Amino acid sequence: MIVSIIYLAILVLAVAGIWKTFEKAGQPGWGAIIPIYNIYLMTQIAQKPGWWTIMFFIPLVNIIFAIMLFHEIAKRFGQGIGFTIGLLLLSFVFFPILGFGEATYQAAPKAE
Repeated sequence: MIVSIIYLAILVLAVAGIWKTFEKAGQPGWGAIIPIYNIYLMTQIAQKPGWWTIMFFIPLVNIIFAIMLFHEIAKRFGQGIGFTIGLLLLSFVFFPILGFGEATYQAAPKAE
């Protein structure tokens, strides 16, 4: 019972962190709780094409694309490779750091 409560608390914290991260990046926060759509929103935050979402359905390829996607998200928030590794391995800790912390979203300038 206690383990279930702790698990639920960590889950709520992780979802809240992703929700706030999405809002900081100008995306709808509720998108964090919609499967597949949340991956699409992450591609938009990383400023990558939406078709990247499809790559998450291909075994092994999805790992490569997740690494690249999380790295781009970390870069957009002014973070480095260490933060990318944190997002990959401990996303339930690092997304709340992005969402509730001092980091601000920095969109890349659009090419004209």
